[in-house]
Amino acid sequence: MLEKIKSSEDVKKLSKQEKIELAEEIRKYILEVVSENGGHLASNLGVVELTIALHSVFDMSKDKIIWDVGHQSYIHKILTGRKEQLKTLRKLDGIAGFPKTNECEADCFNTGHSSTSISAALGMARARDIKKENNSVIAVIGDGALTGGMAFEALNDAGCNKTKLTVILNDNEMSISKNTGGLSMMLSKIRTRKSYTKPNISAKKVILKIPVVGKPVVKIVQKFKGSIKQLVIPKMFLEDIGFRYLGPVDGHNEAELERMLNITKQLDGPVLLHVITKKGKGYKIAEENPDKFHATGPFEIDTGKSKKEKSKDYSKVLGDKLVELAQNDDKIVAITAAMKDGTGLTEFANKFPDRFFDVGIAEQHALCMAAGMAKEGMKPVVPIYSSFYQRGYDQVIHDIAIQKLPVVMCVDRAGIVGADGETHQGLLDMAFFRIVPNLTIMAPKDFVEFEKMIEFAIKLGKPVVIRYPRGGEDKYKFNKEEKIELGKAETLKYGKNATIIAIGKTVSKAVKIAEKLEKVEVINARFLKPLDVEKIKESIVKTKNVIVIEDGTSVGGLTTAIKELIVDENLKNIKFKSFAYPDKFIEHGSVEELENRYKVDENTIKQYLELQIREKEGEN
Repeated sequence: MLEKIKSSEDVKKLSKQEKIELAEEIRKYILEVVSENGGHLASNLGVVELTIALHSVFDMSKDKIIWDVGHQSYIHKILTGRKEQLKTLRKLDGIAGFPKTNECEADCFNTGHSSTSISAALGMARARDIKKENNSVIAVIGDGALTGGMAFEALNDAGCNKTKLTVILNDNEMSISKNTGGLSMMLSKIRTRKSYTKPNISAKKVILKIPVVGKPVVKIVQKFKGSIKQLVIPKMFLEDIGFRYLGPVDGHNEAELERMLNITKQLDGPVLLHVITKKGKGYKIAEENPDKFHATGPFEIDTGKSKKEKSKDYSKVLGDKLVELAQNDDKIVAITAAMKDGTGLTEFANKFPDRFFDVGIAEQHALCMAAGMAKEGMKPVVPIYSSFYQRGYDQVIHDIAIQKLPVVMCVDRAGIVGADGETHQGLLDMAFFRIVPNLTIMAPKDFVEFEKMIEFAIKLGKPVVIRYPRGGEDKYKFNKEEKIELGKAETLKYGKNATIIAIGKTVSKAVKIAEKLEKVEVINARFLKPLDVEKIKESIVKTKNVIVIEDGTSVGGLTTAIKELIVDENLKNIKFKSFAYPDKFIEHGSVEELENRYKVDENTIKQYLELQIREKEGEN
């Protein structure tokens, strides 16, 4: 059946039974591809019938579907003629794991981060109305992503202004980590209704349940109606903001989904269709372990076991160290934004449940709450992925840095992360943190240094940023381990021909290069801010030739800091070369492939230095 599908139009021609067969074939195909390439498995297996129904009801040549986060868009790609391309999923120059407008017209909006779909869809719907066009706009958002503040803002705006828009709530009871908060509890109540698979669109016959009435909106509800009873009857809340609620409906009954989607097309104004799905549907191992198969590397289909041996990583080091420190310090607290497992906090959460806080997909709230806890004497540690820290930038500035509050901001997945591409590469954090006053910024070269930095950061009593990469440390073993002192770099190798200044994961690369060459000095900056001006200046003056290596953008980070030092200190006749990623968004591919493409690999740097040394020796 799948071989017959070249576009959405082919889907529309299928019978009810053929669509059931198509769903099973799609599941099998996705399982085969992801088991080889890695990717987001459980989320895609959960939306097969929903995606088929959307393509059966809507016209992909004019209607707009925005997939929130977008990691569940594999079926959409298959049904829009990209089945064979899916075999290149997440590979260099292959198909992306998220919607990309440059791949296909049916990908109408790039996504990658959560909670954006309703805002984007509302913008498209309003543009449609201004242009007097007549297409449908649909936002597909998960229950986890709906906890994000921007989703609430968009719901309120759409409802208030009666914009025609369909929001599909893909309720699978899972974000990356277990959902938390009032929203999750409300959805649980709805799911337990025996009649949840028998939707009724009459507001007069059914007490409408909508997951926008948890703790985040209690005050809003009280303001509108002056009574807490609004939380008991969320129908009133929906009517207040102008939304029509339909459902819940079984997300694996394709025919019923089509019926409900056709109803949404006929209704004016904003509509929310509540769809109940199961993550990992059709693959028992993923159904039982949806968090493990949210994002996975290559694995054995029969057993679900990874094809690659998992080694200790920086996230685990953080978690273990925090557990150790928290045993002797009851002021240490850990905060996550729906990333308990991904940031290594599982053991901490188990051992110190009263000092662990999962706020859901709400990075802004996580950081501002951390500021509040710090103000009251706590020592909050907040690990968030680098690309997600962008969401809490205002809170870093306004709530933490201005007040000089001792929040330890752990920037996980810093640098190139590889296959997830532009939206997930952690290349900008050094640049955007560096310009904020009152911040101390560090990056460890290995696990030992990381542990020391965690201890140092918690004791410092000031706002601190620690950035570290995805995965484990380099196999290179350092013999020298100095005490961490504020703003002090370390010299790992002495020389007079050239100075390599590196930070974080690039330090091991710098040392390995220098060991193959003569008289090359290597400085582990350790601190991006405050920079060890004296040590670095002394080395540059001696060698007159400086090379910067960083796992970040060439604009704003260590590269820029060293350029500023050279200018500010009025250093003359200095040769300068930076090996950093260019000022652009970096595509998906393996870390090694991207390093080679952008000429920041070990061999390229070594060849450059060899040439520099030969020229210098020739001058002498």
